[in-house]
Amino acid sequence: MEPEILELESFLPYRLYRLADTVSREFSKIYRERHGLTRPEWRTLSGLGQLGTMTATELGEQSAMHKTKVSRAVAELERRRWLTRTADEKDRRVEHLTLTKAGLAAYREMVPLAKAFERELLARLSAEERAAVVGGVAALEGALSAA
Repeated sequence: MEPEILELESFLPYRLYRLADTVSREFSKIYRERHGLTRPEWRTLSGLGQLGTMTATELGEQSAMHKTKVSRAVAELERRRWLTRTADEKDRRVEHLTLTKAGLAAYREMVPLAKAFERELLARLSAEERAAVVGGVAALEGALSAA
């Protein structure tokens, strides 16, 4: 009996990973050209821009990044003077991260570019395909969060 073979090209988790990576790389060209940011730096900047003050642990959870990537991104954004760290009064091991005025300005400049990228990406699809993609992603997120 022949061993079963997994065809990655038709395996949904692999296809979703490849698609997400391709979309992320395409979008990264915008913030890399504009600000010289890496993907972890962009995720850190956008997380803080959206949610305000956070800890590195919270950023890692929100952005699904490993703590070493968060740490490097935080260090680089701090070097640029785009974020500040404030020690927690109750637990000195915890630092609260906040965007500076310069960091917030960079984030606000990127928001319309990010929204335009998303619009242009979705514009490549028909209305029915857009609805299917948005609904399908939401359904998978819901199914996995319930598990």
